Amino acid sequence: MKKRLLIAGIVFLAVLGLSIAFPWMRVSLIMALVFGTAALGVVVLLRAGQISFGHAMYMLISGYTVAFLSEAFPGADGIVLVLAGTGVSLVTGMVLGLFLVRYRGIFFGMLNLAISMVIFTVVTKFYGLTGGSDGMRIPRPSLFGVDMDRAGYEATLLIILLVLAVALVFSVQQFFRSSAGEAMAAIKTNEDRLEYLGVSAKKLLWQGYTLSAGLCGLAGAFYGLSQGLVTPEAGYWLKSGELVFISILGGSAHAIGVFVAALLFEFVKLYASILVGGAWQLMLGVILIAIIYFLPDGLTSLFRKKRKTAEVRS
Repeated sequence: MKKRLLIAGIVFLAVLGLSIAFPWMRVSLIMALVFGTAALGVVVLLRAGQISFGHAMYMLISGYTVAFLSEAFPGADGIVLVLAGTGVSLVTGMVLGLFLVRYRGIFFGMLNLAISMVIFTVVTKFYGLTGGSDGMRIPRPSLFGVDMDRAGYEATLLIILLVLAVALVFSVQQFFRSSAGEAMAAIKTNEDRLEYLGVSAKKLLWQGYTLSAGLCGLAGAFYGLSQGLVTPEAGYWLKSGELVFISILGGSAHAIGVFVAALLFEFVKLYASILVGGAWQLMLGVILIAIIYFLPDGLTSLFRKKRKTAEVRS
C-alpha cells in the first residue's frame, strides 16, 4: 500500500511539474485526465465483457446540465456544477441501464450507440434551447468560492482532476477486487454459472452500468468547464469511439491503464496533428494495431508481465 501511495505521489508531482515547466501543456493534460476518467467508465463495462459505442452521451448530458445551470444561476460555484452534472448523468444511467442490461454483446453496444445518436440529434435540432450545433457557452465559474484568472483556473482544474484520478484509480481497483467486481468479471466468462449460484447478472451489470455513466458524467462536467463551451459533438459517436480506443489501449487489468492510455492518446494526437496535419488518425490507427498485436490485453499487461517475472525470479 505504501509503495502504491509513493508511486501515486510521484506521478502526481511529475504531472504537476510538467504543467508548471511547460504551461502550454496544461490544457492537453487536463483533456487527458478528462478522457481517462470517461474511459474508466467504459473499462468498468469491459470488465463484464460488454462494450458501449455510445457512452459519450453521458459526457454530453453532464456538459449541457452544467451549461443550463450556469445560465440559470450565474453565480453558481464550479464544484456545485460538477456535482449536478455528474448526478444527472448518474440518474440517466440508472434509468437507461434498466433496459440496456437485458442485452449482451453487439446488441448492447449498438443500443447504446442508437440512444446516443437520438440524444445527439435532439440536442442539435433544438436550436432555440441548446444553441444547435453552435452549442452553449459556459462562463468561467468560481472554484471553491474563489474567482480566478485563466491560468489559475486551469491550474486548479488540473490539481482537482489529478486528485480525482488518484482517488478513482484506487476506488475502482478496490471495486474490481471486491466480490461484486469479481462477479462482474464472471459475466464475461460464464454468466449461466453465476445465475446458478443465485447471483443476478442483470443487477450486477446494472450497478456497473450506473457507475460507468457516473464516471462519464464526471468527465463531461470537467470537459465543459475546461472548454468553456459544450456542443453536440461531445456526444457524437466519434467521441464514443475515442473512449473505446483509450479503453482498449489501456486494458481492463488495472484502472490506471486508461489514464496512461489517455495521456498517450492526447499527446500522439497533438504531435501527429503537427507532423502529418490531417492524417493524425492514421498514426493512431497504426498504434492501436500494434498494441492489439503485441499487447492484446492493453498497456496494463506490461505491469502484469513485469510482476510475474519478478515473482519467478524470487
